Parts: sequence; C-alpha cells; structure tokens
Amino acid sequence: MSEVYSHEESHARHIALATQVLTLMQEQHWMISAAESCTGGLFLGALTEISGSSASVVGGVVCYSNEIKEEWVGVKADTLKQFGAVSEQTAWELAVGIRQRMKTTLGIGITGIAGPGGGSAEKPVGLVYIGLATPDGVQVERCQFDRDRAGNRALSVEMALMMVLAYCVGDQT
Repeated sequence: MSEVYSHEESHARHIALATQVLTLMQEQHWMISAAESCTGGLFLGALTEISGSSASVVGGVVCYSNEIKEEWVGVKADTLKQFGAVSEQTAWELAVGIRQRMKTTLGIGITGIAGPGGGSAEKPVGLVYIGLATPDGVQVERCQFDRDRAGNRALSVEMALMMVLAYCVGDQT
C-alpha cells in the first residue's frame, strides 16, 4: 500500500529546500524557469512562497496538454509521438525549451503520472521524469514514487528542488 501524503511535513521540506536554493541562486545571480506538467505549478509555487524569490524566479508554464508542450515550450511532436509525454526525452526538451524561451540560467522540466489513474504496465502511476537544463548541459532523473496523488506531486517538487540545490552547490554528477 502506498504511503499517505503529509502536507505539513512536505511543506516544511519544500520551504527549507526552496530557501536554500534561492539563497544560492541569488548569490550567483542565477535565474530559473520551469515547464511543469504533473506538478501543475507546485515547483514554482514552492519557490515563490519565499519572500524575495522574484530576484531569481522568472516564470514558467503549466503544460498538461501536448499542444502546450509543443507550442509554448518547444517539445518536438516527434518526441511526443515516439516516446510519449512521460519520458526522459520529453523532460529533457521541457527543461531545455523553457530555459531557452525564458532566457534563464536554469530550466526545470517535470512530467509524470501523479495518479491515481493514468498509469500502465510500461508507465506506472508515480513515474516522473525531471529535467534540469543548465549552462553545463542537461540531466534527467527518472523517479518512481509510491504515494497518493498529492504525495507523488510533492515528492516530484522535492526531487526537483534537490536537483537544483545539488547543481547550485557544485555537485553536477
């Protein structure tokens, strides 16, 4: 059975991580943008909950539909057709596309299946891909969460914040 999402615990972790991320980004004069699908804006919401976040947060797109992924962020139709909306390739293109479109130092792309429906044997509920585009290249993390919908979304945001934090402190492995 999947673990139940605890809003209070998750919120506290997001605030702590977002504060660290913003502090480091502001010290380095970096800017960030995000293209979010399954998180529906929660990643940028975590950052913008912190006062002063406008010094580093440019903006983003909630791109649930493939049309928005293509037209607003630049994901290739061929990528969506060949690999699907929930794939490493789509997360890569979301991160790169939003970074280029918003002209930011960092770009985050998040796509996945939050649940409770929508999963398959090949792509189960809780499968999430998170892309981080930086001046040094792109990394994509594949995550398989086992929570309820809110928990899968919260863990996606937490993982994305941890990826950005790791990059900010110089751990780009």
